[in-house]
Amino acid sequence: MHKNSIIIIILSITIIGMLIPAGFSANDYQIVITYGETTKNNAEYKNTVDSFFENQAHMDLKGVNSKIITANEVNKISSTITGKSYNSNQIFSSALVDLGDNDNLKVSVDKSKITTITGDMYLSALKSAGITNGHVYITSPVTATGESALAGIMNSYEVATDVEIPAPVKEAANKEIYTQAEIVKESNVSADDLSNLVDDVKETVKEENITDYQTIVNIINNTTINYNINLTYNDIENLAESIEQIQNVQGDINSYQTEVNDVLNTTDTSNTGFLDGLFN
Repeated sequence: MHKNSIIIIILSITIIGMLIPAGFSANDYQIVITYGETTKNNAEYKNTVDSFFENQAHMDLKGVNSKIITANEVNKISSTITGKSYNSNQIFSSALVDLGDNDNLKVSVDKSKITTITGDMYLSALKSAGITNGHVYITSPVTATGESALAGIMNSYEVATDVEIPAPVKEAANKEIYTQAEIVKESNVSADDLSNLVDDVKETVKEENITDYQTIVNIINNTTINYNINLTYNDIENLAESIEQIQNVQGDINSYQTEVNDVLNTTDTSNTGFLDGLFN
């Protein structure tokens, strides 16, 4: 190789290095962790959660963006759905969102710690909110229902994409999680069976663009027969309300999806010509 060529290559690499911001990594833009405030404020709890994320996601968490989900944030959601109120020493569930992992949404739940909400329940609720990309990891330092984690997961997506999820969409997705959680806790229905039932009903309702509450009640009732699941009429009504709420915000969901897809599909090509010229 000619001496001049070597000098040009060295200069090119040096200039490129100057163009890339210090500390840049995919983590800075595509990975976000949300800690329950109880977990964040306890070093032992946080270490337990971090170890789970590092082992499951196979990554070093150094430099990864993080946020704290407070009891106040969770209460804003739960108060409008279940009327429950949590204090600052009750928010344990934590989540890691990795947008760079895969194109299809995937959820991994620490079943040894998250006792009520399953991966399929999170998956269904997130899809209801228009979220279809990334890998989500959910855990807690102690046993927890996992109900509050959805607030953190959606918050992570907002940070990672810089696109805010419309408030009515957040409320509808959380209503779905809380409704299913209450049914699982108060009945003999398994979480997996209930999740499958809800997915089938939502698919039917969406495909046929059904917004009538009583029609949704009838669809749920018929589906319980097909699945051989026994639900009280009160449970069926609550499920119908949550699915109706999702249907009523489809416009907001579609707008959010469009905006997120624009962000995820956009690449910065402003310096492409200059870099091509250097290497040429």
